Amino acid sequence: MAEEKKWYSLRVISGKERKIKERIDQELQREGWTEFITQVIVPTEKVYKIRNGKKVISERNILPGYLLLEADPDRLSPEIVQAIANLPNVIHFLGKNTPLPMKAAEANRMLGKVDESQDAGESLIEPFIVGETIKIIDGPFSEFIGDIQEVNEEKKKLKVIVKIFGRGTEVELNFMQVEKQS
Repeated sequence: MAEEKKWYSLRVISGKERKIKERIDQELQREGWTEFITQVIVPTEKVYKIRNGKKVISERNILPGYLLLEADPDRLSPEIVQAIANLPNVIHFLGKNTPLPMKAAEANRMLGKVDESQDAGESLIEPFIVGETIKIIDGPFSEFIGDIQEVNEEKKKLKVIVKIFGRGTEVELNFMQVEKQS
């Protein structure tokens, strides 16, 4: 019975993770290594920013400069390790010539974070902070400036104090109705 597969960290040039993943996938196909190197992933999470009142979603690397590789440790020979490490923009495996597998708990935590991110939707890249000054860009209080009193991340709502006729008035707004003051 074959030993179960383990996850390995591959150090790569930061910012080129996706391109390197594609190149490794092509190499696995070309060399016929897909039966014992089963997955290569770029650990990412979905994040969003609010720009000009619009929600802009993007993916952000959880581990810049790293790829995760799932492989059968018995069949990951020094030649294969060397061939992958010699690809352009690949620095080395963690453990250099004898790759160190990640601890199961560590791998599960990283993969869980990636899976959670896929399920949970996205998170705000620049969160709103209590006490921060914002400008209202939508609704009846458009163009008003206010200070954040409370942030409700789950409901994506803010309680903001706005000065109306010289008095502070509490207004509840959603994240899409405000923008950060620069």
